[in-house]
Amino acid sequence: MTEPNNTSSRPVVAVLGAGPAGLYAANKLAQEGVDVLLINRDIKPGGLAEYGIYFDKHKMKNGLRKQFDRILAQKNIAYMGHIEVRQQGGTLTLEEFEDLGCAAYLVAVGAQGTRKLGYDGEDQISGLFHAKDLVYHYNQLPPFASQEFSIGQHVGIIGMGNVMVDIAHWLVWEKKVASVTILARRGPAERAYTDKEMREVIRAVDLDALDVEIARIADNLRSVGQDPEALKKELREPLDKAEVFDSPTRMAFRFLVGVNKLIAGPDGRLAAVELGHNQLIQKGDRLNAQSTGQTEILPLDTLVYAIGDQVDEGLGLPFRNGQFLTPSGPNPHEPEKARYEVKDPQHDQPRPGWFLGGWARIASDGLVGKARADGETAANEVLRWLKQHNPQSADLASCQQRLRTLLQQKQHPFVEYADVLTLQSIEQARADALGVPLFKFNTNEEMLAAIQKS
Repeated sequence: MTEPNNTSSRPVVAVLGAGPAGLYAANKLAQEGVDVLLINRDIKPGGLAEYGIYFDKHKMKNGLRKQFDRILAQKNIAYMGHIEVRQQGGTLTLEEFEDLGCAAYLVAVGAQGTRKLGYDGEDQISGLFHAKDLVYHYNQLPPFASQEFSIGQHVGIIGMGNVMVDIAHWLVWEKKVASVTILARRGPAERAYTDKEMREVIRAVDLDALDVEIARIADNLRSVGQDPEALKKELREPLDKAEVFDSPTRMAFRFLVGVNKLIAGPDGRLAAVELGHNQLIQKGDRLNAQSTGQTEILPLDTLVYAIGDQVDEGLGLPFRNGQFLTPSGPNPHEPEKARYEVKDPQHDQPRPGWFLGGWARIASDGLVGKARADGETAANEVLRWLKQHNPQSADLASCQQRLRTLLQQKQHPFVEYADVLTLQSIEQARADALGVPLFKFNTNEEMLAAIQKS
């Protein structure tokens, strides 16, 4: 690591990722007298809040943008965007990032990797999509905004959380497909979506088919102490305040099933899936889904995985089973809490001055509120480490200039917070001229050209 010059009495922490976890962590650090160099892959800050929340929730998104603007306006936070850190193919390597001369490094890049389920033909059969990619597409995150996603008429979604509901919302309201079938490994009592979200799509649910589905699994539900009739009532509760829409889409639930096999048609596109039936088995204080051995064929031309994501191994931090690694053992300061330090790649010890926060620490865990809490907790861990070790660092201006110089040498365009404000004004003017609530450019190149940074 290069020795810092222009050392400062105020430590500088580099925060990688400007989603909710990174932004709220930066805010916490700044309020405690730490200078922050906030580096973001995307041109715009916001992460999950900008590109993960359903696109027409304008009031929620605008409220979050105002909060983020207040954070980024602080003088001891320097924002630099359009900078991707990866060991290969990015703007900076992890070593170049570390060589900026900061006192500590907090990684809050979210969960940018995708999980596969290991089906035969998974990489060859078309019509298979990850929910995250579709969410990025309809929220206009480059490069997903301009990519083509060939959605068929009969769509299955694996998963039973709020992301599933968002995908169903898009399929019902925007794509108006013929059918959406929710494939749930467990039963209705184990659903993870909220009634508030389900109000957006429940009018598309075939209620007669839902009754038939509950009747199919009723004996198994009773065997583990669940009341089928009470569950039917719970599943209908979102109807009380349901949204009204015009769509031909028929939506159905299939509970206690798993996808065993993908079946392709002669054109190489998904034609059907083999479903395996499950049953709930009580094991101690846990309910497990266990195969019954019974199978059926369900015709589908599209399958969406809404099962959560994993971190991106390509960043270069120690990685296993979809997660960046932290040292084993309890938190040395608060044993009841998780570890936030990055594991040293050679030893089961903390990498000095390196920390994780938000979905970079636990992928797909909660939404904005939980990301905020975890980012702030991570910031507290950084603050404790800074107090204990009192590391020297270059001052914020020197760290930022070192990054600018490196990017200029690479001839890579980057943005700062003033550029973000300019871009926001340009896009708002476009929205006003078009008479729409929001306008977004679809590509980074368009955004950079608009603010004369290309």
